[in-house]
Amino acid sequence: MIRSITGIPGPSGFGSASTADQVTLGIDASNLTAIVTGGASGIGLETVRVLAQRKVHVIIAARNTDAAKDAKDLILRDNRTAKVDIMKLDLNSIRSIKAFADDFKALRLPLNILINNAGIMFCPFQLSEDGYEMQFATNHLGHFYLTNLLLDRMKETAKATGIEGRIVNLSSIAHRYPYRKGIRFDKINDKKSYDDKMAYGQSKLANILHANELSRRLQEEGANITVNSVHPGVIMTNLMRHSTITMNILRVFTSVIWKNVPQGAATTCYVALHPDMKGVTGKYFVDCNECKPTKLARSEALGKELWDFSNQLIQEAQKK
Repeated sequence: MIRSITGIPGPSGFGSASTADQVTLGIDASNLTAIVTGGASGIGLETVRVLAQRKVHVIIAARNTDAAKDAKDLILRDNRTAKVDIMKLDLNSIRSIKAFADDFKALRLPLNILINNAGIMFCPFQLSEDGYEMQFATNHLGHFYLTNLLLDRMKETAKATGIEGRIVNLSSIAHRYPYRKGIRFDKINDKKSYDDKMAYGQSKLANILHANELSRRLQEEGANITVNSVHPGVIMTNLMRHSTITMNILRVFTSVIWKNVPQGAATTCYVALHPDMKGVTGKYFVDCNECKPTKLARSEALGKELWDFSNQLIQEAQKK
């Protein structure tokens, strides 16, 4: 936690004050293709901008394609050679996720990097298109399904090119504050006991558990793909639109730990692109350095249970 407050670099040479530009300086990634969910604003947009600056062909996967077009135009204004495309994706909808994956596969593009960045935070209780609590559905379940649908393309790309594939899940320090048992498998849609803060913590815990379990499975298979999760830092973005008053009050008393957007995108870009991350998998990163998550987040049994539960929810949604 000292690095987060003081900005002192850790073992990687980077710290909380490092920006996405700085942690990727000098990297030529012109042979890579990436998908970034939620890449139209906030740290997602900065992630897309920096990846494109390093010559990655980036696909912005976004629900709001108009906002994504504005984001693309903004990037092209400063980088005319940037390769940025836009595809429609609504993580609240199993149907939309399947359509996105089918459309991407039809393009016959390689896929080296998948950044599961999109998310919602502290929203009032509501259900997704498929009938699941919205924060869990958007932050975890949608990304879980998307990743599974794109895995074969990533494996094919890694095998054909010899280049390691990388999957990055954006989690949060909020994974430390879920419901008491972590994931409420039997009460995932319980409106009466819903707590917006703990539901967010539950979804962010799920992001780490998903990354760890997928990493374990890919290692057993011998696939040349790494999977890691990151905490981007505390950043004031549109993600906090449901709690503006609370966050503004909090910011007054905790200003020293807040990051700007370029700093917030640094850990994502470091884990996705930096050569030092080669072969590193199943880890959790804060300020571009490995960090130990909670005991629940490290539970292999909970990760396996979540994996089976997530598949069950997707199968149920497909029958509707």
